[in-house]
Amino acid sequence: MPPRKNYPLRISPELYAALERWAADDLRSVNAQIEYLLTRSVRQAGRLKEREEAASPAPSPTEETP
Repeated sequence: MPPRKNYPLRISPELYAALERWAADDLRSVNAQIEYLLTRSVRQAGRLKEREEAASPAPSPTEETP
Protein backbone atom coordinates (compact mmCIF):
# COMPACT_ATOMS: atom_id res chain seq x y z
CA MET A 1 0.00 0.00 0.00
CA PRO A 2 1.44 3.41 -0.89
CA PRO A 3 2.19 5.79 1.97
CA ARG A 4 -0.61 8.08 3.08
CA LYS A 5 -0.44 11.84 2.77
CA ASN A 6 -0.56 13.76 6.06
CA TYR A 7 -2.62 16.92 5.93
CA PRO A 8 -3.50 19.29 8.79
CA LEU A 9 -7.24 19.90 8.93
CA ARG A 10 -8.89 22.79 10.74
CA ILE A 11 -12.58 22.29 11.53
CA SER A 12 -14.97 23.76 14.06
CA PRO A 13 -15.35 22.06 17.45
CA GLU A 14 -19.03 21.45 16.66
CA LEU A 15 -18.22 19.64 13.42
CA TYR A 16 -15.51 17.59 15.14
CA ALA A 17 -17.95 16.56 17.88
CA ALA A 18 -20.50 15.46 15.27
CA LEU A 19 -17.82 13.46 13.41
CA GLU A 20 -16.67 11.92 16.68
CA ARG A 21 -20.21 10.70 17.48
CA TRP A 22 -20.71 9.40 13.93
CA ALA A 23 -17.35 7.61 13.99
CA ALA A 24 -18.23 5.96 17.30
CA ASP A 25 -21.54 4.77 15.84
CA ASP A 26 -19.66 3.21 12.90
CA LEU A 27 -16.86 1.81 15.12
CA ARG A 28 -14.20 3.95 13.43
CA SER A 29 -11.67 6.53 14.52
CA VAL A 30 -12.45 10.14 13.64
CA ASN A 31 -9.59 10.07 11.13
CA ALA A 32 -10.96 6.93 9.45
CA GLN A 33 -14.46 8.44 9.40
CA ILE A 34 -13.22 11.60 7.70
CA GLU A 35 -11.30 9.55 5.13
CA TYR A 36 -14.34 7.33 4.52
CA LEU A 37 -16.65 10.33 4.01
CA LEU A 38 -14.22 12.08 1.68
CA THR A 39 -13.69 8.90 -0.35
CA ARG A 40 -17.43 8.32 -0.66
CA SER A 41 -18.02 11.92 -1.73
CA VAL A 42 -15.24 11.88 -4.33
CA ARG A 43 -16.46 8.53 -5.69
CA GLN A 44 -20.05 9.83 -5.97
CA ALA A 45 -18.76 12.87 -7.87
CA GLY A 46 -17.04 10.51 -10.34
CA ARG A 47 -13.58 11.87 -9.58
CA LEU A 48 -11.90 8.74 -8.20
CA LYS A 49 -9.82 6.67 -10.63
CA GLU A 50 -10.17 2.87 -10.77
CA ARG A 51 -6.74 2.29 -9.20
CA GLU A 52 -7.62 4.54 -6.24
CA GLU A 53 -10.99 2.82 -5.71
CA ALA A 54 -9.28 -0.49 -4.97
CA ALA A 55 -7.29 1.11 -2.14
CA SER A 56 -10.26 2.95 -0.57
CA PRO A 57 -11.70 2.03 2.83
CA ALA A 58 -14.47 -0.55 2.99
CA PRO A 59 -18.04 0.71 3.26
CA SER A 60 -19.61 1.13 6.65
CA PRO A 61 -21.60 -1.83 7.97
CA THR A 62 -24.54 0.57 8.36
CA GLU A 63 -24.32 1.94 4.82
CA GLU A 64 -26.95 0.76 2.38
CA THR A 65 -25.73 -0.76 -0.87
CA PRO A 66 -27.55 0.12 -4.10
